[in-house]
Amino acid sequence: MAATRMGGHRIVGDGAGQLEIYSVEDRSAGAATCVVRCVGGVVRTGQRFGAAPDADEAEAAQGLFVLDRITRYEKDMDLIDPLHSATVRLSGDGVDLLKRGVILIAAAE
Repeated sequence: MAATRMGGHRIVGDGAGQLEIYSVEDRSAGAATCVVRCVGGVVRTGQRFGAAPDADEAEAAQGLFVLDRITRYEKDMDLIDPLHSATVRLSGDGVDLLKRGVILIAAAE
């Protein structure tokens, strides 16, 4: 996964939609609300994501997550693109392992 920096932000450049978790705001059974930054590609509601492998993490988030909602400036959005931040709702098994710094990569359709 090739990464560059733009204005101090990490940008992933392989074309796949990618989100970096900034914080987890709320968690319930099978769902989490997170503040994220889009760090690669275009991210759309309905997409499925998996956690990027991280050599520094002994326990990476496992499973596939569905992006149920994107909210920016109190408005629901259909998509976000690089360097934009948003609050998102993710659902799926393993959301309890999501935390700051985890990179989520869109699964191939």
